Amino acid sequence: MNHFDVIIIGAGLSGIGAACHLSRSQPHKTFSILESRHAMGGTWDLFRYPGIRSDSDMHTLGYSFKPWRDKKAIADGTAIREYIQQTAAEYDLAKHIQYQCRVVAAAWDSSTANWTLTIERTGSDNKTVQEKLSCNFIYSCTGYYRYDKGYTPDFPGAEQFKGQIIHPQQWPEDLDYSGKRVVVIGSGATAITLVPSMAKTAAHVTMLQRSPTYVISRPEIDTLSRALGKILPEKLAYGLTRWKNVSLQALMFQMSRRFPKLVKRLLRKSARDWLGKDFDVDTHFNPRYNPWDQRLCLVPNGDLFRSLRQGTSTVVTDHIEHFTESGIRLKSGDVLEADIIVSATGLELLVFGGMQLTVDSQPVVIPETVGYKGMMFSDVPNLALAAGYTNASWTLKCDLTSEYVCRLLAYMDRHNYQYCVAKFNDPQMQRIPFLDLASGYVDRAIDELPKQGSKAPWRLYQNYLLDILNLRAGSVRDKAMKFYRL
Repeated sequence: MNHFDVIIIGAGLSGIGAACHLSRSQPHKTFSILESRHAMGGTWDLFRYPGIRSDSDMHTLGYSFKPWRDKKAIADGTAIREYIQQTAAEYDLAKHIQYQCRVVAAAWDSSTANWTLTIERTGSDNKTVQEKLSCNFIYSCTGYYRYDKGYTPDFPGAEQFKGQIIHPQQWPEDLDYSGKRVVVIGSGATAITLVPSMAKTAAHVTMLQRSPTYVISRPEIDTLSRALGKILPEKLAYGLTRWKNVSLQALMFQMSRRFPKLVKRLLRKSARDWLGKDFDVDTHFNPRYNPWDQRLCLVPNGDLFRSLRQGTSTVVTDHIEHFTESGIRLKSGDVLEADIIVSATGLELLVFGGMQLTVDSQPVVIPETVGYKGMMFSDVPNLALAAGYTNASWTLKCDLTSEYVCRLLAYMDRHNYQYCVAKFNDPQMQRIPFLDLASGYVDRAIDELPKQGSKAPWRLYQNYLLDILNLRAGSVRDKAMKFYRL
């Protein structure tokens, strides 16, 4: 059985970043990257729907150690995938990646201080065999959702529809929607990306939403970044732009929390400025909840608003009564005729990629664990999870987590420790949901997620500045983290 010091699960944005950090700071460590799919890139390789792009700027979604060089700060999926591939090539990671290897189980043995992983390896003949690998430390960079399917509600009468029903996560390569009537169900990040992109060639695109979402426009090109790049060294210009954008993200979030009515008015005004005084903004872009109770949806250069104003797309706020042979009947009695229906209805959350964990032969019940510093879990030794921010760019937190994991490994090496375990020993501390976000995909999976505590180090702050202090500058040793030697 092959053994590694560290096994990284996932070769997406987080996993490639983790491997780079490990190569940079722990070059003596042996490691392997296990990827369940046939290619690296994760989300940015899987999703191929029209207009696929980031909903964060690439100066913060990109890695801290690799400047984003593309002109567009709001990048399309292809550019992000190429960025990940370039990073992997620069750090010679190809030799460490094992593709089509899905981890189904991991068993910890305290007597040996090792994890034994059960993997399903799919060969070129599409036959799957089980194998075993072992390691001292697992770093799970699997993301937070199922890769094999997205979430689609049970639409009444869907079987009657004579056209195509598509989920963006399984977009057909050969789909021709030119001249077709398209209905996109949903109003999240995927829907608002699809609508203006498809509207360029479709006969018409309708975005059907049950309730509105906050949508904010942002320039596709960061003019300050371009200006700084002409007069400063690349890394300095990138760093300054990164901190500018981090500060703006933090300011927007804090303003939304402290002055929700003010931010709500500003977002409403912005939508009205784009759409005109005759557009019913209050029906279609004025949610009942406060800003950042759910994630804000970003559109580059107001592309969704421009599409709506030009008449190539329409937004309808209503509920589905049932599907018909030719479209969707709404509870209002209106009918939306369609040739293609896109169910942009969200994701299915999946913790640790569905991997089953045991510690000394005892199953780990994830909802009963408590998150330590947002990356490790109570009573689970030598395992970390890369989980990004819900209120800012994903990679900001994942970069810090990778740095911390490397510091933790170095500390254990210096002091001859073989493993560490976070111990939640405060029965008086309140346990609260791991994610403070009212999105549908979170609500559907809330009972499957770990908990967080009400104070450090068990509190998940969703605050980059605090995490810099705690994860980059703080000690890896505290009252909660216990270290062991064999």
